[in-house]
Order: sequence, then C-alpha cells, then structure tokens
Amino acid sequence: MQLLCLEMDTIIRARPDPNLLGDDRVLQSLLTIEERFLPQYSYFKGVQTDIKPFMRRMVATWMLEVCQEQKCEEEVFPLAMNYLDRFLAVVPTKKCNLQLLGAVCMFLASKLKETRPLTAEKLCIYTDNSIRPQELLEWELVVLGKLKWNLAAVTPNDFIEHIVRRLPLPEDKLALIRKHVQTFIALCATDFRFAMHPPSMIATGSVGAAICGLQLDSADQSQWGDSLTDLLAKITNTEVDVLKECQEQIERVLLSSLREGRQQQQQQQQMQRGPSGKGLEEQDQSSTPTDVRDVNL
Repeated sequence: MQLLCLEMDTIIRARPDPNLLGDDRVLQSLLTIEERFLPQYSYFKGVQTDIKPFMRRMVATWMLEVCQEQKCEEEVFPLAMNYLDRFLAVVPTKKCNLQLLGAVCMFLASKLKETRPLTAEKLCIYTDNSIRPQELLEWELVVLGKLKWNLAAVTPNDFIEHIVRRLPLPEDKLALIRKHVQTFIALCATDFRFAMHPPSMIATGSVGAAICGLQLDSADQSQWGDSLTDLLAKITNTEVDVLKECQEQIERVLLSSLREGRQQQQQQQQMQRGPSGKGLEEQDQSSTPTDVRDVNL
C-alpha cells in the first residue's frame, strides 16, 4: 500500500519590514556603504586580456536565464553579477573558466538570499555537465578568498522599496512598478556599462524609467518629467543631471534588448518556415513598443 504525502512544498519568503523601510537612517547607511562593493575600475582595460565585454554579456544572459528558470529571488542575479565583476577586477581569468565563475557566483548569491539555495549538482547540469560539482566547490573557496568573504554587498534591489515608498504612487500600481523596476535592474546587470554605477543610481534610474514608461494615470503631476527626476534625486542624494543620463541610458538598453529579441524571433520564424520563406508577408508587422506598457516582461 502506497502512502501519499499531502504536504505542500512551499517556499517561505520574508516580508518587508515597514519599520526599516520607513527609517531614513537605514537608507543613509545603504548610501554610505554602497561604493565599497563596486569594482574599482574597468577590468577590461587592465586586468582581463582573454575575456572581452561580449563574453561577460553572454555569461550574464545565461546566469539570468538560470535564475529565472529556478524562480530565484530577484536579488540573486544582481548579487551574483556583483561577485563576478569584483572577482574579474582583481583576478586575470581565462575565458574557458568564465561560465564556471558565473556558476560559482550564483551558488554563493543563492546561499545568501534563498531559503533553499541552488545546489552544485543542479548548476553543473545547466552547464551541460561541462564542469564537475567538486570543481565548483573548489572555485567557491577561491572566489570567497578573493572577495575577502564580503558577500553582503549592496545591490540596486536594496533601494527599490526605500524609493517607491517615498513617492506618491497609487497602491494598485505598486506591484507592476516593482516588476518593471526589477526587469530594468536585471538588464543593467547584463550590461558592463553599468558595472561601476552606484546601486542607488541604477535603482533610482530604473524607478524613473518604469514610472515614465508606464505613464501612470494619476492626478498628481509631480510624478511626471523634471518634477519626478528632482524628487528621485533628492531621495538618494543623486545629482539631477547624472540621474537623467542614467535613466536615458537604461531606456536605450531596453530598446536595444527589445530589438535583439525581435530579430531573434524573426530568425526563428524564418528557420521554421524553411528556405522558401513562404508566409513571411503574412506575419504581423510588429514594431518596437513605444512605451513600457506594450512590453511583456
């Protein structure tokens, strides 16, 4: 006779603490220490000779896909990229070890942020078993040593709630805003141009881009244009001009990502239809979305 277990395999997530989020001292502490966990300079110019920027983007995209498929916490991927950048800033690494390094960084980040972290065996499967669990564990100690065991890094995700709760936003739109902000932060993490930006700036720019892109229906006009930028800059002590440039850069990265996705989709459709190309004229003439509301994130 078989016994059936009816217990639900649930994952417990911590809820935001309003006492911490409402205390300005917590936000100021984050702003004070955030630059301690940034790469000191562009490592492609001095440290890395075998690894190029496009290789970092490829491994970052793979890491993001793994985190999404495993339904990791939103903080895991940006934190793993922080580890990867800090390691590459001090250790010359061969390109054949870059995916191994990415797997180790996800391994460490999930241990810090997840109640059920990713296992070494599962991460090895995602590399098509090109690495062994023992090899991953050995590299874990190497990465920890080079990072001096400073793993509790500040990431843009740490600022989201602090910023959102200080803006006059409609309650029914907060979940949608958070979703878009987290997507922008993940896009920034895949792009090396944002690697040395302060996390608070990336978070603030992502919030501004999400609100402007969503074009929220609200009678409070302080959320629009320069008024919004000024308020965001005041919250995180960021210069207005620098914040504007960061937000525009985030929007450009989004449009570039959308174009690449569209091109890949068209290529897949052409491959499915075969060399004859029949039916290409019949496909929907889609265009790049004009605002974030048209993007299925």
